[in-house]
Amino acid sequence: MASRIPILPCRTLRRHLRLPITLPALTQTRPISAFGYEQAKALVFSKHGDPPNEVLKLHTHSISPAHSNLLTIRFLAAPINPADINQIQGVYPSKPVFTTGLGTAEPVAVGGNEGVAEVISVGDKVSSLKRGDWVIMRSPSFGTWRTHAQTSEDQLLKIDKTGITPVQAGTVSVNPITAWRMLKDFVSLQEGDWFIQNGANSAVGMAAIQLAKTWGYKSINVVRDRTHGLDELKQKLKDLGATEVITDTELKDVDFKSRVKKWTQGNPIKLGLNCVGGNQAFTMAKSLGDDAHFVTYGAMSKKPFSLPAGLLIFKNIRFDGFWVSRWGAQNPEEKAQTVQNVLELYKQGKFELGPLNEIPWDWETKEKDLVDAVSGTFQDYRPGKGIFVFGKT
Repeated sequence: MASRIPILPCRTLRRHLRLPITLPALTQTRPISAFGYEQAKALVFSKHGDPPNEVLKLHTHSISPAHSNLLTIRFLAAPINPADINQIQGVYPSKPVFTTGLGTAEPVAVGGNEGVAEVISVGDKVSSLKRGDWVIMRSPSFGTWRTHAQTSEDQLLKIDKTGITPVQAGTVSVNPITAWRMLKDFVSLQEGDWFIQNGANSAVGMAAIQLAKTWGYKSINVVRDRTHGLDELKQKLKDLGATEVITDTELKDVDFKSRVKKWTQGNPIKLGLNCVGGNQAFTMAKSLGDDAHFVTYGAMSKKPFSLPAGLLIFKNIRFDGFWVSRWGAQNPEEKAQTVQNVLELYKQGKFELGPLNEIPWDWETKEKDLVDAVSGTFQDYRPGKGIFVFGKT
């Protein structure tokens, strides 16, 4: 008599054959391995390119169980910063790591430098972090545009998540920190002192406005002229704490110098913050007082600006540069403290995010939707900074 072959239930058969188990779509859309492997997705590129949609791809891969000094994290939010685009283009000083560690045939890098993640599992030699902790990246080029990652604890900085949203935590380590350090590290501003900045409606610009309000500084803020929404923008910046708001067209007016004298009552402007460059930066520099500092942290116009000899010789103006990635690498403890200081302002209701365009990233989100969100970063007059907000991926 022939022996009978037992008919096993589908799930038992898959486990018997050592195949991944996929739960029904109604309860779980992300495949889960029977052996503890996390299934992850990442926006990757194998070569530099411009525009980003020509090189970015959505890649699915598996992550082995956390062990030894490794831990697995699940991303909660990750913004799309201009520096991220520059990195994809290959023109940013901080270079990504290309690797085949994600199971690709050719080396790839993961996009994104900033974000917040939750620890979901830890190896037995991990001592400073535990499941449920929130972490941000200690250094750029980590690759934050992904649902999950595995790394060592020395690459991560734990933050206090009490009273903080993922979006707040995910955007704390670049723009607010840039504004904080530039206002504090170059000139000893006192309550009532003045500074001037362009790009005032950028994330750094709005952070500087709010920090200045908290510390009692006064500001002249330059924004691009536009045909629609200018009055609303000016009012928004004033609501945040801006003292005066002008357009780049008004900056070039012949009466600008007299307007500055009236606003400041003859007091010198001690600090200039520049992210635009070109003629706009030159005109701003001329408004500074003796011994002022002019700090450049961006070049949105992609145009150089002249350093007039008179400002250097007779007014002793110092022209400085600031790159938050370098500063953070050189001052890790101070970076951690500054991050915590900004988060504390969030909790106190003294700091708010600028306009954001939240892009949901769930397991079923299509590649095109994610790539299009990245490609739209440099579009004029966007509704807000793009930020990936991850569901229960």
